[in-house]
Amino acid sequence: MERYHRRAFIGMVAAGSGGYWLFDRQSRELERVASLPRTVTIAEFDNAGRPIRRVQMLRIHRSDDEWRKRLAVDEFQMTRRADTELAFTGQFWNFEGDGVYRCVCCGAALFDSGSKFNSGTGWPSFSEPMAKENVVESPDATFGISRTAVSCTLCEAHLGHVFDDGPPPGGMRYCMNSVGLRFVPRGT
Repeated sequence: MERYHRRAFIGMVAAGSGGYWLFDRQSRELERVASLPRTVTIAEFDNAGRPIRRVQMLRIHRSDDEWRKRLAVDEFQMTRRADTELAFTGQFWNFEGDGVYRCVCCGAALFDSGSKFNSGTGWPSFSEPMAKENVVESPDATFGISRTAVSCTLCEAHLGHVFDDGPPPGGMRYCMNSVGLRFVPRGT
């Protein structure tokens, strides 16, 4: 009987800890969102990759439930939970189409196929974004590894990471998750 009580107690502690972790995570997310500017400036591009204008827009913020309704499970996990797809499995890691890569969540123009290169890493890699203001770079120390995360400025979708081992002249490698991108053929 004592063994049963110990297990029940351990189970209650674990459940309570998990509940607190979820509550604390939601509280931190609400604080983070409240601290962000309500409006952002992004560069708009047509499907040929030509700049249209720079525009100030309200930042897109939706609840997890709203994102889940709009996105496939893997899209939600990668863009809203900052997961990473397995190397050499994404749709665009070795794709060579000519066009524009847009955010799967909001449609913002992120990368042009002209800046895509084969990094040998198994993820689609770009030497630069279409416009610096369309992506946000932030420190990421997940798993004790110091990296720089890349997100969409307009909707905060996690896209991947940027590294300083890319090709000249800029030397940057924007290593993205395919599932966070939607490819639009040039001019369509």
